[in-house]
Amino acid sequence: MLNLNGMTDYHFTPYFENEVLRKRPELTKEMCIRVVSAPLRVEPQDFNRFRFWAAVPELGGRYLRVVTLADKQTIHNAFPDRRFKP
Repeated sequence: MLNLNGMTDYHFTPYFENEVLRKRPELTKEMCIRVVSAPLRVEPQDFNRFRFWAAVPELGGRYLRVVTLADKQTIHNAFPDRRFKP
């Protein structure tokens, strides 16, 4: 469980912990929390999940897509989204 500036507590699924961070070592939990905390866009996704997008300076300003579970606090997946258009 992580929290950003004493605000909402964020959780991470085992998939995120074991697969996403391993496959994409350039990503951090803190980056994902920033995207969910201050998204440029949010959309519902199938299976009661939500997509969040924001530009991330550490990724050269590219957009990071973060997928959460229905509670919008449990981060499940994240990846740079080359096709995202603001």
